[in-house]
Amino acid sequence: MAKKTPTITKEIISAENHAKNILKHGNYRKKFSRILHVLGPGVVTGAADDDPSGIATYSQAGAGFGLGFLWVFPLTYPLLLAVQESCSRIGAVTGKGLAAVIKSNYNRKLLYSAVILVVAANTINIGSDIGAMAATTRLFVDIPFSVLAIFYSVLISLMVVFFSYKKYAKVLKWLAIVLFAYPIATFLIGQDWPELISNTFFVAPSISPQTIYILVGIIGTTISPYLFFWDTSETVEEEISHHRLTNTGNGPKITKSYLKNIRLDNFMGMSLASLTAWFIVVLCASVLFKNGVTEINSAQDAARALEPLVQGFPYAGLIAKLIFSVGIIGTGMLAIPALAGSSAYAISETLGWKEGLYRKFTKAAGFYAVIIGATLVGLIINFLGIDPIKALIFTAVFNGIASVPLLWMIAKIGNNQAIMGAYKNGRLSNLFVRLAFLAVTLAVVALFYFAFNGAL
Repeated sequence: MAKKTPTITKEIISAENHAKNILKHGNYRKKFSRILHVLGPGVVTGAADDDPSGIATYSQAGAGFGLGFLWVFPLTYPLLLAVQESCSRIGAVTGKGLAAVIKSNYNRKLLYSAVILVVAANTINIGSDIGAMAATTRLFVDIPFSVLAIFYSVLISLMVVFFSYKKYAKVLKWLAIVLFAYPIATFLIGQDWPELISNTFFVAPSISPQTIYILVGIIGTTISPYLFFWDTSETVEEEISHHRLTNTGNGPKITKSYLKNIRLDNFMGMSLASLTAWFIVVLCASVLFKNGVTEINSAQDAARALEPLVQGFPYAGLIAKLIFSVGIIGTGMLAIPALAGSSAYAISETLGWKEGLYRKFTKAAGFYAVIIGATLVGLIINFLGIDPIKALIFTAVFNGIASVPLLWMIAKIGNNQAIMGAYKNGRLSNLFVRLAFLAVTLAVVALFYFAFNGAL
């Protein structure tokens, strides 16, 4: 029996180690499950940030200027993070959307100017995104552009109206996966990483009318007006969904762990948005700019950036177009409801209508009517004969201009003790939100300077 003892001991130790491994992996699974549970409006907002307008703008930046715009992303990332975290916190603490907060605490002129700006920017954005989805689909099917544009408009409207918020939020989270095609392709073709790091952190920006136009577009599609209203209102929707806030007007239940979850959600979402944008620029610089394609005039031009992802496969060009199309259509399906919903929240809160995706159509008819109406008006824009790709980049620039006064309002609300109480912006939040306002203002002023002098 003594001879068997070591074997028994080894078996016991092995069993203990196995049990520890099970517990260890179980803890990892719990942590991963917790992170997935926490992710919500921030990740959806971040994924919606890289909508077709964003993809087109980043692609043109890479194709037209190579690595010349990589320096923008480490500068805009903390600004984007601070602005969106502030928006989420405003929604969490007040239990109201951004327009409702402005309505309750500031004058009507401020409210109306905010709503007009966001609705105008959103409608143009919806139109350009629908156009991009239709133009991209035509790479595969010989169906008239107008028919495809109408199809996507109707499909998205029906999804928003007939899907419950919880179900739709789950769909929105997973649609973000299509964005990973860009970083994967970037790694596959190989990169001069010291050169990328140098251009990202140690390069002096070039100033010209063309670079300022694209710069405002990059800022506008990254720190975008509709995200401010959408993220604030969707945080409120999450509170109602998780019974932190009832629809009876009672204040929300705020805890430190809840605010920590909001920060994590926003961190993940904005990190996804910024990293994906950086990879799009790098990939288009590596594939298009280096091969003399400096102007993106069609969906087919933009799709060529993804060809290295499937190099060596039969029908590589066709597969690249398919991946690009899934990205454009997926992010369009993600962003257009956010754009239309952002307008619906703003108008409904201004007019005192019942609003919220958690409500059924019959309980918030005005709110859903705005979503449908905004989508249809965006659709009509596509029949004005505007080039879909140029419309996407113009949309980003318009968003940059519209974001200036809205950023000022967010800074003002976030630092208002009467509204935010103990949860008003801290020093770092104040610094970065105000820097965002200053940076965007300077870029827009430079844009207008060149425009008025006939350089654009």
